[in-house]
Amino acid sequence: MTPSRLPDPRAAGALGAALRRAGYTEAAIQELLGDDAYGHDRGDGPLDDRRLPRTPLAALVRAFFVQLPVPRGEVARALGRRGLEALHASGLVPPGETVVAATRILPVGELLIASDDSLHASGRDDPPDYVAAYTPTSRLLDCLTPRRRVARALDVGCGSGVQALLAARHARHVVATDVNPRALAYTAFNAALNGIANVECRRGSLFEPVEGERFGLITCNPPYVVSPEHRFAYRDSGLRGDEISERVVAGAAAHLADGGFATMTASWVARGPDDADDRALAWTAATGCDAWILSASEADPLRHAADWNGLLVDEPDRFGAALDAWTAYLGELGVGWVSEGAIVLHRRPGRRSPTRVDAVDADRVEAAGAQVERAFAARARLAALRRPDELLGARLAPAMRLELGCEVGPRRAGGARVRLLEGTHAAVSASAEAVAVLERLDGRSTLRAALVRTSARGRRDALRLVRELLALGALRFAG
Repeated sequence: MTPSRLPDPRAAGALGAALRRAGYTEAAIQELLGDDAYGHDRGDGPLDDRRLPRTPLAALVRAFFVQLPVPRGEVARALGRRGLEALHASGLVPPGETVVAATRILPVGELLIASDDSLHASGRDDPPDYVAAYTPTSRLLDCLTPRRRVARALDVGCGSGVQALLAARHARHVVATDVNPRALAYTAFNAALNGIANVECRRGSLFEPVEGERFGLITCNPPYVVSPEHRFAYRDSGLRGDEISERVVAGAAAHLADGGFATMTASWVARGPDDADDRALAWTAATGCDAWILSASEADPLRHAADWNGLLVDEPDRFGAALDAWTAYLGELGVGWVSEGAIVLHRRPGRRSPTRVDAVDADRVEAAGAQVERAFAARARLAALRRPDELLGARLAPAMRLELGCEVGPRRAGGARVRLLEGTHAAVSASAEAVAVLERLDGRSTLRAALVRTSARGRRDALRLVRELLALGALRFAG
């Protein structure tokens, strides 16, 4: 699809049904091209073509995942006559004897997401209104979003609409906003492609289209990159420094209903690593919400500039000019450190619990929505304790799979580590005695009973470990 052409949602439902009947799914693509299929780049196209068999399903993978030219007859055999008619009516490919898809259709879980993603483009000269499908930051946002049922959900800066469609499965009504008309067109198309009818698109910047409204769930993957450019709608906000992230945090809190959650990706700056999270902490302190700051990456200005201009690395002059411009911009702002990650807010009555800051490995994070809910609930309960020893009467149990192991190394004698094997995959250091107490927590007896025959030091270590695992959502209150 050319940059000037937008998809037509009227035929999208029939096209989505035809793709599903043909078996065009994430699992099928990984079976044909390997578990790392979604990590392939433009250099893998010829290899993928040779790996794929000559079957109807493989023809669809060639056309819409690898984006290779495919004879019209092969696509017709895979989609059927009505499916092929729907494909041409949608505007995703021009008529002709060969199907050449400039638009990529990406299976994401149970969804089909069409976007401007291209396995063959370098990305250096994407149009300003380029719309991505499901980026690493989209995935992080998805994984950290609670999936409880809500009446109304809001996705700000919807892009391809993937977050809005994910929310539509557990929200009665979803509002998707974006300042980019192309993004709204893709969102409407993808809703129809997936047979989803409860998503409403509204054009406008950030929260302007929903002034005065409140939502039980808010998601936002904004153009948060701290950048001197205003080149790409999905990356550059045009605002100074990290102002876009500050606005999103404040706006989400202002539109969050009681009991609601907001999950957003963000970036925040600092003078150096010693005060890396001070600005994000100040933002969340002003919201009146419980908050969890999850830092996924940290970098000095040069590394930050290099990471976000990596597509230019094979053009030394352009790459060098970008590095100079970006580092000069950050220098003018007095920025010596840039953090990127996610911020989660929860609005509830009662005394706020302390904001928590954790580092996460974005590549390892898995679906953690239930963990996030447990973590906020546990922190609220811990904050409400009138005396520290009240926790001793609680019955606790693991809420997720944990790995209990000894730390290795000459200085680790007697040390242990508790690792979450799902969700955020956090790891907590502990003493062997504290881990022994953890192994006794089964939800039937109290924490006090589990501490019997534990030394005074082991008791302190165990209480610290229990509080930490509760705050991470890895332990739960039983009963």
